[in-house]
Amino acid sequence: MSTIRGFGRRAALAGASLLVLSAASPALAQAPAKTAAPAQVAEVIVTAQKREERLLDVGLAVSSLNAETLRTQRVANSGDLVGLAPNLDVKENIPGAQAIVTVRGVGLNDFSSTNNSTVGVYVDDVFLASFAEMDFNLYDLERIEVLKGPQGTLYGRNSTAGAINIISAGPSLAGDSGVVSATAGNFGRYEGEAAVNLVASDQLAFRFSGKAIKQDDGYWTSRTLRSGLGQQDILLGRAQMLWRPTEATTVKLKLEAERNRSSIGSGKFFGTIPAVVGATCPNFANPAVCTDSHGFTDTNPDPFSVTTGHAAPYRVSQTNATLHVDQDLGSVRLSSVTGYIDFKRGFYIDADAAPTTDAEFDQNDKVRQFTQELRLAGGMAGRATWLIGAYYSWDRVQTFSPGFLHDLFNTNALITADQKTESRAVFGQVDWTLTPRLKLVTGLRYTDEDRSYVGGTTDLNSFGLSFLCFAVGACALGAPGTHVLSLEDASIHDRNWSWRGGLNFKPNDDSLVYGTIARGTKSGGFFNGITTNSFALAPYRPEQLTDYEAGVKTRLLDRTLQFEASVFWYDYKDLQTQTFTNVGAVSLIKLGNVGKATVKGLDAQVTWLPVRGLTLNAGLGLLDTELGSFSTAGAAGVIIVPKGNKLPNAPDASFNGQARYEWPVTGDWTAAVQAAAHYSSKVFKESLNTPSLSAGSYWLLDARASLASRAGWEFAVWGKNLGDERYVTQATDDGLGMGYRVFNAPRTYGVSVTKRFD
Repeated sequence: MSTIRGFGRRAALAGASLLVLSAASPALAQAPAKTAAPAQVAEVIVTAQKREERLLDVGLAVSSLNAETLRTQRVANSGDLVGLAPNLDVKENIPGAQAIVTVRGVGLNDFSSTNNSTVGVYVDDVFLASFAEMDFNLYDLERIEVLKGPQGTLYGRNSTAGAINIISAGPSLAGDSGVVSATAGNFGRYEGEAAVNLVASDQLAFRFSGKAIKQDDGYWTSRTLRSGLGQQDILLGRAQMLWRPTEATTVKLKLEAERNRSSIGSGKFFGTIPAVVGATCPNFANPAVCTDSHGFTDTNPDPFSVTTGHAAPYRVSQTNATLHVDQDLGSVRLSSVTGYIDFKRGFYIDADAAPTTDAEFDQNDKVRQFTQELRLAGGMAGRATWLIGAYYSWDRVQTFSPGFLHDLFNTNALITADQKTESRAVFGQVDWTLTPRLKLVTGLRYTDEDRSYVGGTTDLNSFGLSFLCFAVGACALGAPGTHVLSLEDASIHDRNWSWRGGLNFKPNDDSLVYGTIARGTKSGGFFNGITTNSFALAPYRPEQLTDYEAGVKTRLLDRTLQFEASVFWYDYKDLQTQTFTNVGAVSLIKLGNVGKATVKGLDAQVTWLPVRGLTLNAGLGLLDTELGSFSTAGAAGVIIVPKGNKLPNAPDASFNGQARYEWPVTGDWTAAVQAAAHYSSKVFKESLNTPSLSAGSYWLLDARASLASRAGWEFAVWGKNLGDERYVTQATDDGLGMGYRVFNAPRTYGVSVTKRFD
């Protein structure tokens, strides 16, 4: 009861806090005009329900981030989404890669390329099928929509936490235009970005866009290698065509490519073996008292001064194609979305983070996927609007990861996986008009999915005397030849229903009160990592989340203030999370299910334009999460973890704030300054809630100042994490005498020049 009362007190303070403080929100300040009257909050149009609607008419918790917000806040990759919407978080499993998105405390705590996020990520309506694809770069966008809560009815499998829609800026028939931008920053960073819209006729237009990133100095320095890590060399390109042969037909084709030849960083080592009698390990205040099995420790306090003994290349080659066809058939509209992605990635991860080679992996991923969706939408003479559809997807994920373990186990290993997934679904949603101001929302989706997996770990016995194979009981010491430690050759078949029911009440055109109950399901699958027993590769079960939610959206004060808030309660069953399994003398990570969890929380955001030119935005997220009892492995065998742990990456409180002011300098020039802040309370990084694998609370501060002309020029200076705050984004105990922690990016700053052409 004390937890509930504490949550209630935090919720009661939310409204007052939001009107005083400022945070990232979906609206954007409008340019100053000649009159002194305050501007109104801009109308926001979203496609969260697969059709264009006013944000104020959508009975869902949605944050919409437009192109200018993304540009001025320098949202360049998936990690930059942190703090742009209430209860939205992103962490990196390894320094510079393997992003994990969490919405309202729900986000899969895993790194397997064969797995996919609980937050469905869609790029121009195409679902990203693998965790390997989550490290995406962002450029030339129209907007990003963040949908919170289960979105299974319209978005299908693997969207129990929500969905993120990334929408590219598309071609336009309105006329030729373009933009060119150049940026220079610290760490030897240079960026160039350009986009051009070309109209070939009154029916045909093209848009070409691209971005180049070059960073000569990484954030990390290896004292062992005496060289830097984290350099970037990225090329991105996109070509799009819009063809409108008739008023009823629209065809959009997108071709896109990425070439990434960069380097990632290294985690900060910590030891877990006491070097002094009575020492408790790890000990971050006095790391000298804790070592690894070789007696090594790192006493340098700088989180970016690391001890890895190997370079960390990161390579991505990706091509994709998307075809949208819309046909107006009179009373109904037919839409088709076809997508194909060919993705290849390779990177080297030093999981021991030490000069020795105890646990290091050269991971190589290959993902191919095809998706096809058909939708038919229409209405019934003011009585209802409806949408029905069918969905098909196929994807294949292959991994090939040599593991180098010779300094600890006197051997090397090979980890492989070949997974194929085929998913079919039919879905529909009907919004029934009960009265002119009251609607009943009903939605249903049926999914049928097949997944096959072949993979495991082989001890290569590289030096003829493998301690790993012997330690896990898979061979006698000195036995010749390679040894299969784990192997899984299996298939699973999931059938599930997702549904939604709700009421939307509009007291007036500028307000909405809604209540909804929705259920989403994330399919089961197979773990992909080093394993020493086939038990660790046994398939984990699907998870199911039911959301009970109520919310309000309104514009007040002559539409100069917009407020949105929702409260929710999640009944979470069989959630997928990492635990440990013991085999002989070795304890390693496995992926399994926790029977039950609950999440209670509040989202709130406000935009206020008190005077012309000044925009104050605020967002507040409150969470109260609880895991049910579950089992894991420890040194003495199976451990039952009692009910009461918190979900990973689920801070009790988070806050985002931004203030922006624009004013005319001369007749042709406008100046603008903005400052943004983000706060997060303490979080645990895994389900066991180990204190050493947690992150403390932190504040981040960003700022930007610019001077723009009517002729299309803009000159800007910017800084991110101006206080150079250091906080833990991920922490891992390898279970082999050592672990590592990953930290956020340090202070960055630079200048940008932009020229627009109309």
